[in-house]
Amino acid sequence: MKRVSTLKARDGYLIVTSVWLVSCLIGSIPFLVSGTFDNFVDAFFESCSGFTTTGATVIDDLESVSMPILFWRSLTHWLGGMGIVVLFMALIPAFGINGQIAAYSETPGPSKGKLTARFADTAKILYFIYTGFTAVEVILLKITGMSWFDAVTTSFSTMGTGGFANTSSNAGSFSVLAKIIVIIFMIIAGINFNLYYKALKHGIKAITRDQEAKFYFRLIAIWSILIFVRLISFGVYSDMPGALLDSVFHVVSIITTTGFTFGNYELWPTFSKMMLFLLFFVGGCACSTGGGIKVSRVQIALKLIKRSFSLRVHPYRVAPITINNSEVSTETTIRSVGFIFMYMVTLLIGSLLISIDRLGFMTSLSASAACLGNVGPGFGLVGPAFTYSALSGLSKMVCSMLMLAGRLELYTVFVLFSRYYWNPNRS
Repeated sequence: MKRVSTLKARDGYLIVTSVWLVSCLIGSIPFLVSGTFDNFVDAFFESCSGFTTTGATVIDDLESVSMPILFWRSLTHWLGGMGIVVLFMALIPAFGINGQIAAYSETPGPSKGKLTARFADTAKILYFIYTGFTAVEVILLKITGMSWFDAVTTSFSTMGTGGFANTSSNAGSFSVLAKIIVIIFMIIAGINFNLYYKALKHGIKAITRDQEAKFYFRLIAIWSILIFVRLISFGVYSDMPGALLDSVFHVVSIITTTGFTFGNYELWPTFSKMMLFLLFFVGGCACSTGGGIKVSRVQIALKLIKRSFSLRVHPYRVAPITINNSEVSTETTIRSVGFIFMYMVTLLIGSLLISIDRLGFMTSLSASAACLGNVGPGFGLVGPAFTYSALSGLSKMVCSMLMLAGRLELYTVFVLFSRYYWNPNRS
């Protein structure tokens, strides 16, 4: 019997999209069987939100949900965080499917990287690191006074950058120390996991010297400071420590696309809300568990803008775009800019379809942005004080498709609708 080892790159798109879609369908079964939902659309939405690590929910009263279902919700985050297909390739290489082909279609970010000669070995290393961080967070959260159940489910949601919580107050039930621990591990989950392996071999400098990681840290610091200053000057908080914790927590939660919240950032001044909204379009680093456009693509776009200004003044200057002292190829630059353009077009189309519900401009726009970027909470009627239950069945399905498309980097899903994919004369 011939082994399925000669799959082409184009086959990876169908494999990955099918695996994710089937996983979301299967994942909706516990919600239906348990009676948590009485219709397929809500169950599928919740399952999609879990596996894609979006964290948007249609459950208004989480306190009434059983513990097994709460555990399942968080587990879907953890499984989807590193990627169902990556897990599949790590544990079942005997199927003979070329791991790189599927991983190229599934792994988030413009740069993949391979730590070992065999992708299955690479996947195992990444899952070992992923599991290790999760275990450490569980122990630390337990020390803060959390129950084992809450510590485990919160860690699943944190490392998967999902944001499902066990109470309607979301992270509002966490102690201050627990919030700080969650902040640290959200930041960890938003970093390129390949760097952790390199750090084990070459030291922490492998992370601190990486330009994408440094840009990621700078964004967190700058955004947190600006929002903190505005909150204090606007008088939203009377105590500076509380304002600082709130600022840092929500900045980290949004940029990593985790979506944990405590309090209601809708009550913040407009400037602070706009700063948060801008982070909806950034996301974590490449090869992290975060969603969004990805920090590396944002870097490339900004460097391209800077290069354009430079060439306006010095048209004959040789000004290559570099990251980590390596020149970014023209093909990579084009792909990154093309991705950003397609991301924005998808966002606008999603907003247009959701607007059919007549829920308001900001609700429609932020729901599309939050689902496509796998962030979770948005603004308006899908803000931190509400759920997505106000949306119609059509809008919920639109949001579910946006979650899947965003998690699979758009091309993986959209290429299946292209005539170039189905034309047998094109490879």
